[in-house]
Amino acid sequence: MELPLQDRRVRLILILLAVLLLIAFAVWPRGDTVDGYAYTIPAPGEDNTIEVLNGTDRRGLARGGTRRLRAAGFDVVFFGNAPTPTDTTLILVGIDAEALGKRLRQALGTGMVRQQLDTLRRVAATVVLGADYQLPAGLHP
Repeated sequence: MELPLQDRRVRLILILLAVLLLIAFAVWPRGDTVDGYAYTIPAPGEDNTIEVLNGTDRRGLARGGTRRLRAAGFDVVFFGNAPTPTDTTLILVGIDAEALGKRLRQALGTGMVRQQLDTLRRVAATVVLGADYQLPAGLHP
């Protein structure tokens, strides 16, 4: 039994509308994703786990420094406040990690690299952001 011509047209229009809706939902931008937060994946086999500490009274400095280092490919696993304030940004690395310290200084644009033997640390380097550190304009918290 065949449907009348008008019923077939209505069915075809409904199917086309359903397909158009599916296509619209597939290409419509999602609200749960934020541009600019996809960071570079750190190189495999390289221990570049970093903690970033704010050594000033400026709010959000460690968060901004974390964003900058993640954008440069470092794996920042913790950020917070330093126990004591500092004027100069310090990059504390292990005895055999001077190259890591130099890369961190280059990514930050400032800082003094110091080698420090500390077997209790669970990170490859600690960055203590001092009063000399300035966030780039796009990284303000």
